[in-house]
Amino acid sequence: MESRLVIYNSLSRKKEEFIPLNPPFVGFYACGPTVYSEVHLGNLRSFTSFDMMYRYLMHCGYKVRYVRNITDAGHITTDSGEDMDRIGDRARLEQIEPMEVVQKYTVNFHEVCKLFNLLPPSIEPTATGHILEQIEMVQRIIDNGYGYVVNGSVYFDVRKYAEKYNYGKLSGRKIDEQLETTRDLDGQEEKKYFADFSIWKAVTPQHIQKWNSPWGEGVPGWHLECSVMSTKYLGKEFDIHAGGNDIKFPHHECEIAQSVGADGIDPVRYWIHTNMLTVNGEKMSKSKGNSFLPMELFAGTHPLLEKGYSPSVVRFFMMQTHYSSTLDFSNEALQAAEKGYARLSEAFKLVTEFDATKFNSSDSLTAIDEEISNQIALLKVNMDDDFNTPKTIAVLFELASYINKIKHENLTIHKTTLQSLQSAFKVYFEDVLGLKIIDNADNSVTNGLMDLILEMRKEARTNKNWSTSDLIRDKLAALQIQVKDEKDGAVSWSKN
Repeated sequence: MESRLVIYNSLSRKKEEFIPLNPPFVGFYACGPTVYSEVHLGNLRSFTSFDMMYRYLMHCGYKVRYVRNITDAGHITTDSGEDMDRIGDRARLEQIEPMEVVQKYTVNFHEVCKLFNLLPPSIEPTATGHILEQIEMVQRIIDNGYGYVVNGSVYFDVRKYAEKYNYGKLSGRKIDEQLETTRDLDGQEEKKYFADFSIWKAVTPQHIQKWNSPWGEGVPGWHLECSVMSTKYLGKEFDIHAGGNDIKFPHHECEIAQSVGADGIDPVRYWIHTNMLTVNGEKMSKSKGNSFLPMELFAGTHPLLEKGYSPSVVRFFMMQTHYSSTLDFSNEALQAAEKGYARLSEAFKLVTEFDATKFNSSDSLTAIDEEISNQIALLKVNMDDDFNTPKTIAVLFELASYINKIKHENLTIHKTTLQSLQSAFKVYFEDVLGLKIIDNADNSVTNGLMDLILEMRKEARTNKNWSTSDLIRDKLAALQIQVKDEKDGAVSWSKN
């Protein structure tokens, strides 16, 4: 059952066999976070998907250089053309230096990545570390006739570019159609054409972050850093560029234009885009009150959550939906994921503990051995089909059923089949999906002790023994255990 990896390429809008430029080497770039606030779940859904892809590519034998940037400077241009300085705005709000903002939230990002068991990238470059290279790319764009200077800002000439190249080929947007949705914003009068975007933005003396350039003090455009850092570390043309659907336009479309405008080379062979998150069927939004941060999800402190969920459960939950599909958070779905994750974890633990010497080692294989072998082969087939983690997990559940029958129903399989089962769970559950075994024995003891402690707290509150109740709460808080009193009188707890 041979299969080869195919990837849905957003550029061609179809699945294509993955053929690296220089096998076995693979260049893989992913848009990283803008570090002005705590990383949100939408970011983490993407980063977890990229981590899974990175892991699988390495499992396939490729030598992957995975580059994921940190946006710690520059202005951001929204879909409507509005400029925003999120790091500077946060620095003013908290009355600290911009690089304090950057440090604070970069540390937060790395801490959450560690909780989610994300492998660190091969290179994690920053925008501030590549100002010179960004200025150089802007100059090449100007020299090639695709950039023009106005009042110290440099704009990309989209209309000139579109005379020779297809601006909009990734997102599918037509330039003329964009005019209807473009609002009148500050700086629009400087542009030759409404669709032009700034690749270097002049700033006022009051602006906190700024750098000298041939065109005056300013900041690089948001799109520019990814064009610079991806091609610097992966070459003028490289294999994979990944990011969220929400930045396909304008960010990724502008990246292509900048790279082609500077060097005449279309940089990316395979574009991969992850889809959005919803909560109970609605798009996540702070205004709707249905947006929660990772730590709120772990602790269960958000009003929409009935309890907290471990990072491993959340990672497993994310893997149950294909990266290109919308992922919907709900208490029911998370609780089902928690049970499913525990079941697979227990199966992994069981199969690891089986003693191969006690299994059949004769020359003949049975029909059961063949069934299990076919299921194991499907793991690769499914992952080769555009990283199909939901189908891969479904096969692991099938294999878990066989493992439980071996344990509880004395099902007999061959020694080599057992070894294949052990290897399959190690590779796909642990190495590719990035999951870990739950130690159920430890969990049962912990849960039993917590039930006892919460019962004592409940009794103290019933007897209005507030000093004992507060003491229990404070001691648990010191151990980073959060207790939540539900409206119906029930009590839940979670480890922060």
